[in-house]
Amino acid sequence: MIDPIADYLTRIRNACMIRKNWVEIPASKLKAKISLVLKNKGYIKDVILIKDNKQGILRLFLKYQNDGRPVIYELERISKESLRVYVNSNNIPRVKNGLGIAILSTSSGVMTDKEARKKNIGGEYLCKIW
Repeated sequence: MIDPIADYLTRIRNACMIRKNWVEIPASKLKAKISLVLKNKGYIKDVILIKDNKQGILRLFLKYQNDGRPVIYELERISKESLRVYVNSNNIPRVKNGLGIAILSTSSGVMTDKEARKKNIGGEYLCKIW
């Protein structure tokens, strides 16, 4: 697998399109931190780590609106393995004019664009979600 974060986002996107209740993803520390951000911001119901003899599996329980539409409308990978995108605290983009979130990997950990602006730090612009 070339880009594990792109695979992570694609698995979530595909599971939302077919209205699955949960999706299993090979675990890593970065994916677990991104999942916690998604949970804290209300994009997924819950995340659990299933231990196995390998790296473990993250099980994300997806969230849907009353009419059956997924809460996660779109996921987009920004910084790729072949082209890293870094932003400083002054250039952190707003996703859909504040309706969505950008997830950044900073020196203080993985956080949303709003938290990074509040702490006045930049980092790698991983993805955006709305």
